[in-house]
Amino acid sequence: MSRVSLEGQVAVVTGAARGVGELLARKLSARGAKVALVGLEPDELKQVAQRLHTEADHWHADVTDHEAMARVAREVKERFGKVDIVVANAGVAGGGPFVESDPVAWRRVIEVNLIGSAVTARAFLPVLMESRGYLLQIASLAAITPAPMMTAYCASKSGVEAYAHALRAEVGYKGVKVGVGYLSWTDTDMVRGADQDEVMRELRQRLPWPSNKTYPLGPAVDRIVAGIERRSSHVYAQWWLRGMQGIRGYLPGVIGAVGQREMRRFEPRLAGVPTGLVGAGGSADEAARAAG
Repeated sequence: MSRVSLEGQVAVVTGAARGVGELLARKLSARGAKVALVGLEPDELKQVAQRLHTEADHWHADVTDHEAMARVAREVKERFGKVDIVVANAGVAGGGPFVESDPVAWRRVIEVNLIGSAVTARAFLPVLMESRGYLLQIASLAAITPAPMMTAYCASKSGVEAYAHALRAEVGYKGVKVGVGYLSWTDTDMVRGADQDEVMRELRQRLPWPSNKTYPLGPAVDRIVAGIERRSSHVYAQWWLRGMQGIRGYLPGVIGAVGQREMRRFEPRLAGVPTGLVGAGGSADEAARAAG
């Protein structure tokens, strides 16, 4: 598939203060795109914007807030004149046994990852229709295969994958392309935060290869950028994820059987697993809600 030059295009990236969003903003800027950064950490977003190679600005907004995101979409259009690319990247995660999980944190994962993605698309689709642009929805390996101790995250990413596929069929004839991006465990604050718990870290290490590895951020984001340039329907941040699509129908049964064995092994240690949001992004989300 041919690539579209990013020179002079306007890209919006949510969750842009750190991790995938921050590096993606830098790599899009290096290819000539103007970048609008959206997130909950204004100081960090400002620093990211100042380091970019091209014209950039930042907006402080909660992606689950319809009014705030509608305002951001209007202001980005006023600031840059158009929007060509939107990357719905903002996300949070939590872990631990469902029965003992914090219901507020569990619900927040769904709200940010699924509802927040839909709010982002609702706000920006009108301007993407004007530019015949591209919406990339960041999903996860968790959309392809279930995993114990990750009920909220798997539910949110499965949901957002299905939502984006349905949306593609709705808006394609209006010139808007919709893609879904898949990442396995990638070296971000979120993954490092989850790894701080010994049980969660050991459970992940016992996954079959290659899903038990943590992958470097740079090559993963390079693949995402290439997907954006191609306006791809599916973007795989790690090479082997494409192959998972062909066997995903078998995975729930396999995980259901193997997962029971692993949970029985770890059961005496489950009481100490944290139940809140993980990583610096999770902390920022909790702080923003407490302040609001």
